[in-house]
Amino acid sequence: IQDVTIMAMASLAETRDNETGAHIRRTQLYVRRLAEQLKTHPRFAGYLSERTIELLYKSAPLHDIGKVGIPDNILLKPGRLTPEEFEVMKSHTTLGHTAIAEAEQRLGMKVDFLSLAKEIALSHQEKWDGSGYPQALAGEAIPLSARLMALADVYDALISKRVYKPALPHAEAVRILQEGRGKHFDPDVVDAFLVVAEDFRTIAETHRDED
Repeated sequence: IQDVTIMAMASLAETRDNETGAHIRRTQLYVRRLAEQLKTHPRFAGYLSERTIELLYKSAPLHDIGKVGIPDNILLKPGRLTPEEFEVMKSHTTLGHTAIAEAEQRLGMKVDFLSLAKEIALSHQEKWDGSGYPQALAGEAIPLSARLMALADVYDALISKRVYKPALPHAEAVRILQEGRGKHFDPDVVDAFLVVAEDFRTIAETHRDED
């Protein structure tokens, strides 16, 4: 029931966005592969248990649930957003966090996967150097769940065709992510990605968008 509920909620965002169900599936698989690669790393071994990795996998589809609250003229705009429109778009992070937090509150109890879903929804647009949003968090202040999601989300955005951009080749996406090491992304997360980059390519090819 948990799994079906999560996918139903994620599909709500998908129906309004330029992104697809395949994007949700791909990013979910990327996050799990990254976490598996990092689970023996000294910085993360105490946190990335098999149960936590499974919870990350389950909660990742809710990363953009807040986009259901963004007006169509901004969410579906084919061109570049104005600064004012971008401020509205940025609110999808807080909208998503609030929606999940309110659901958890009504439930009357803490649920592990919802706690991770809140972290991911709120903080997946934060950057390692503090230049992200909505809270301008930096470094270790960004939850690990969101740091993993950030890289997965950017990789998929780069290799995917959108109404406002063509798809980039895998090698170009890898280069851009390398350039973001220590700036946009946790350096150790980028290093883990470089080890499993071919697995990312395989996931992307296996779960391609339909024409």
